[in-house]
Amino acid sequence: MRDVYPLMTLIIPIIAVAGGMTLAIVRIFTQARLEELARKERIAAIERGVDPEKLPPVPALDHYGLGSSRIRRAHGLLIGGLILLAIGLGVSVVFAFVEPDKSNWIAGVVPGFVGVALLISSRIVWPKEGERSGAAGKPGETRY
Repeated sequence: MRDVYPLMTLIIPIIAVAGGMTLAIVRIFTQARLEELARKERIAAIERGVDPEKLPPVPALDHYGLGSSRIRRAHGLLIGGLILLAIGLGVSVVFAFVEPDKSNWIAGVVPGFVGVALLISSRIVWPKEGERSGAAGKPGETRY
């Protein structure tokens, strides 16, 4: 049974990475297909004589909308910062409890500080109140 442990320590991360990449690829293809089908349905309705003004808009699969690169960047930094901060805290706690007489817990400080830096970056990049995101909209309308 002890001979299986080194093999498992290699196989589990490989399966996790491959599964995550597969999931991301499937999601991208699925979203592209949904957008394609929505556009084809809209074109078919227009060809049948339906007034384009009466048709609902094509569903936006991009939840941020046009011209929202700053909010997208801020959200990415926020999510990355929270994940790294949690990883840093988790590694520090695990190492502190596994070997309390050694100072291995410091290994979790590096990802923790990187997470804090990303959180600060997110706050800096976050659009301020009243800033336009660059999207076309009504005058005076703020879109985030």
